[in-house]
Amino acid sequence: MNTVRIEDRAEVAVDRPNDLAHRAPLKGKFTIQHVRDGEVIAEWDVPNGIVDVGLNSLLEVYFHATSQITTWYVGLVDNAGFSAFNNADTMGSHAGWAESTAYSQANRVEWTEGAAAARSITNAATLDFSINATATIKGIFVTSNNTKGGTTGTLWSTAAFASNVSVVNGDTLKITYTVSG
Repeated sequence: MNTVRIEDRAEVAVDRPNDLAHRAPLKGKFTIQHVRDGEVIAEWDVPNGIVDVGLNSLLEVYFHATSQITTWYVGLVDNAGFSAFNNADTMGSHAGWAESTAYSQANRVEWTEGAAAARSITNAATLDFSINATATIKGIFVTSNNTKGGTTGTLWSTAAFASNVSVVNGDTLKITYTVSG
């Protein structure tokens, strides 16, 4: 129990949890499988950073009655010209990175999440990117717009891989994305 002085009159006991288990810091994690010729050649987990506009969007929906974004999409980040992600990145302004479009799907892949449980939400089936070119992938992002190579919509999060991922035509990147608190 903590005590709080109220207007210098008395101390009142207040039950205020001090441990992080009672706070709600959001975090996300991508699990990626790199598949070539039907075999998983690499698998790794990558934590993401939630950007300012993404967190602001969440706060606006829950505390300011803004309409929620109901569908989210995942895109790949090209290594060419990559310098850094920034908390201030938006879909219209992200000078440190560019999107990779080296996959055959016509649009960014939709993140189809299940119901939240145990303080997390994730997709049951992987998001599959069918690679159709030789490319070096630096990372991944989540946005509200499905337009491949587009610059509109709300950017939710970005993540850089620990090391670059070299892909070739015929590879598949299978992605699971989990947000937890």
